[in-house]
Amino acid sequence: MAAGKEIRGKIKSVENTKKITKAMEMVAASKMRKAQERMRAARPYAEKVRQIAGNLSKANPEYIHPFMQPNDAKTAGFVVVTTDKGLCGGLNTNVLRAVTSELKALQAKGQDAQVVAIGNKGLGFMNRVGAKVVSSVTALGDTPHLDKLIGPVKVLLDAYTEGRINSVHVCYTRFINTMKQEAVIEQLLPLNASDLQEGNTGRDWDYVYEPDAQAVIDDLLLRYVEAQVYQAVAENMASEQSARMVAMKAATDNAGNVISELKLVYNKTRQAGITKELSEIVAGAAAV
Repeated sequence: MAAGKEIRGKIKSVENTKKITKAMEMVAASKMRKAQERMRAARPYAEKVRQIAGNLSKANPEYIHPFMQPNDAKTAGFVVVTTDKGLCGGLNTNVLRAVTSELKALQAKGQDAQVVAIGNKGLGFMNRVGAKVVSSVTALGDTPHLDKLIGPVKVLLDAYTEGRINSVHVCYTRFINTMKQEAVIEQLLPLNASDLQEGNTGRDWDYVYEPDAQAVIDDLLLRYVEAQVYQAVAENMASEQSARMVAMKAATDNAGNVISELKLVYNKTRQAGITKELSEIVAGAAAV
């Protein structure tokens, strides 16, 4: 029964794996609800400040912020948002594939790219493909904190202000629903009303500023960048927990199927062994 003992060992191993995946599924489901609540709570503010920034880009302000002025630099900036941990299906793979396509397109045009990596998976991937990572942040935990995010992103903002890069894009996974997440790349800078769909109403806008245009626009555009980066990380975290819950549920179901198949093989092997022993006993009795 050596074969039967080996199969019993495999069944026990798969059962242990099933317990782990089931526990991870339950933990992800608990974290998913909190992450979705946090993400939905931040959405209205992010959408409104995006709308105002879009309207401002179509207005004729008395003060032109550097974020609203395009330049001719040959380098683009990317904020790549991924997870710190794996076991969440193709979540990271999809967004990193989209970023890789963008990097190849830039390379074909003779342009370079600078990357800010948010998340351990994106940082490792960008280092492996040879991208220029100018700053990074990892170990964000289950709750995004703006004070940890804005520092690394400010490297690209300063580079854009100084004219060393021509654009800043944020790449993340947008939460659609529990079963569907979408990898997106959105232009953060320069402000362009045609890209900011919420602000593209087909009208020209004019504003009265108090105390003065420079103070208001500087603060507004800083809040705009902060809100979009925070929302991208919140969306990515909600997508991560949803994808992990679905992946762990699939792994648990697959483990159950494997256990059923192994038990069937074990029973067949055991029955074959019993049948063989009975045949030997009958043959021995007949010989006597």
